[in-house]
Amino acid sequence: MTILITGGLGMIGAHTARALTDLGHQVVVTSHRTADVPSFLEGRVTVESLDVTDRDAFLALGKRHAVSDIVHLAGTIPGEDPVGYFRTDTTGLLNALDAARAWGVRRFAVASSIGVYIGRTENPWHEELALPEADLPHLIIAFKKAVEPLTTHALRGTGVQPVILRIGSTWGPLMDPESVFNFIPPYVSAIQRGEQPAPLPADEGGDSCYAPDMGRAIALLTTAETLNHTTYNVSSGRPSMYRDFAEALKVETVPGGQVTPHLDISRLTAETGFTPEYDAAEAVAHYVAWRSSNPR
Repeated sequence: MTILITGGLGMIGAHTARALTDLGHQVVVTSHRTADVPSFLEGRVTVESLDVTDRDAFLALGKRHAVSDIVHLAGTIPGEDPVGYFRTDTTGLLNALDAARAWGVRRFAVASSIGVYIGRTENPWHEELALPEADLPHLIIAFKKAVEPLTTHALRGTGVQPVILRIGSTWGPLMDPESVFNFIPPYVSAIQRGEQPAPLPADEGGDSCYAPDMGRAIALLTTAETLNHTTYNVSSGRPSMYRDFAEALKVETVPGGQVTPHLDISRLTAETGFTPEYDAAEAVAHYVAWRSSNPR
C-alpha cells in the first residue's frame, strides 16, 4: 500500500510521512518549493517534484505509483492578491480530488483548520458544532473552511472516503524559526543567539500540538481499518498553558493572559487510539535538541 502525501516535505507532511513509515507503509511525498529531505526521512520515502496545479503531472503520478490513499497537505502562503491565492490552492485541491477519483483510492484526507470554529464560544470545540458565519482573520482559514464542502461533495458516490482534518495549532521541527504563528520557534532562536526573550503571560493558553504528535494522529486516521465519521479534530486534546512553556524554556512570566478554546479529540482517540506522547516540557526539550543541529 503506497500512501501519497502532497506537501510532504513541509512540517506537518514530513512528520506524517515519518509516522506512516514507522507503521510500515510505503510513502511518496510531493514537494514543489524544496528538495531538502529532513534527516528523519532520508532513505525512507520516495520524493516526487510536483506543482499540484499541473493536473497532467499530478495524474501522471498514478502511472509510477500504485497509490492507495492520499493525504493532501500542499498549500501556499497568500500574497497581496486573494483571488490568486484562492485560485492556486483551489486548483491544487481539485487536481488532488481528480487523482483520488481516477485512481480509485480508499481514503482522501485533507487539511482543514481549527480556525473553522471561530465564532463559537464553547470550550473545547467538538466536531458536532455548527460552523458559524464569522469574520475570519486570515485567508488560509477562509480557504480551509471552503475545503470541507468542496471535498465531501466532490467525492460523494465515488467510493473514496473523505477525511476532513481539522488541524490544531501545530509547532515543532521544520517550522519557520521566526514564525508569526507560534512563539516557541522564535523564542528558541532568540535563546540560541544569547538573547533574553520577553516574559510570557502565565495565564495565556489554548490549543497546541507538537508536530510529531500531529503526524502520528494523521497517520492513524489515514490507515485506520474503519472510520465512522468524515470530520476529525486533530490536536493534543488539552489546553497548553504558557507558564508550562516558560518553565521549559527557562524564560520569565508575567501575570495575566487569556485561555482560548482547544480542540476536543474524543472522536479521534475513540476510533484510532491516539493520545499525544509529548507534554510541554518534553516537546520543548525535543525541539531545542533538534534546533541545536538543524536550522528549522
